Amino acid sequence: MEAIKERVSSYWTKRSGDFAKLREEELESEMAGLWLSEIEPQLPGRESLRILDVGTGSGFFAVLLAEKGHHVTGIDLTPAMIEEAGRLAAERQVEVDFRVMDAEKLEFEDGQFDAVVSRNLTWTLPHPEQAYREWLRVLRPGGVLLNFDADYGMERFAVEDCLPENHAHRQMSCSQLEECDAIKDELAISRMRRPLWDVETLGKLNCRQTETDTGVSERIYRKESPFYNPTPLFRIKAVKSDSPSARCLQE
Repeated sequence: MEAIKERVSSYWTKRSGDFAKLREEELESEMAGLWLSEIEPQLPGRESLRILDVGTGSGFFAVLLAEKGHHVTGIDLTPAMIEEAGRLAAERQVEVDFRVMDAEKLEFEDGQFDAVVSRNLTWTLPHPEQAYREWLRVLRPGGVLLNFDADYGMERFAVEDCLPENHAHRQMSCSQLEECDAIKDELAISRMRRPLWDVETLGKLNCRQTETDTGVSERIYRKESPFYNPTPLFRIKAVKSDSPSARCLQE
């Protein structure tokens, strides 16, 4: 494993327990319904979809979608996160296929999934263009990629010494915030203009349409809560082309 990926995995291993607790609370809150309202209208129009949750963390998206009857596979680079995700799925009595796997090197055949979803992952990747290529590869023709992320590379977490009580980073130590900043500084994506970079990158790949929605935070974080993060979330939707040589149309 690359040194930067080992560093990223180590960082999330240290955060896995507190992170999983927060995601479990999120599933029990109104946030679960708000997230479903963001995801479900964008999915291909079939029930019981085969969905891949990339960077599943402790399994929030994976469990949420499995509870709606979808066949979900969740992957994450960090074994401790996959352990937490498996525990959460067992507690919620849903079946999810969780695996430790690199988001940039998927171990799946081509065209295996109807949808690929991701939340707050792309900003942590050393080779995000490779990741996008892989995510599109495992989609069936007409399959949908939904990526929820933010331009976290532009933020400095370690200077957030006056966080409100209801803030997603409130429970993080100063050393964790500093480590997060140090990791971001090593990643090229932190210097990209996003989501413009994402749209341009997907435009070079095998999809027939991309859409960007920068209003996600306004709908999801309607009030400050333990899940609140002021960095604006965006959603990128890409539809895989039926033609191997096609490029995305941008909206």
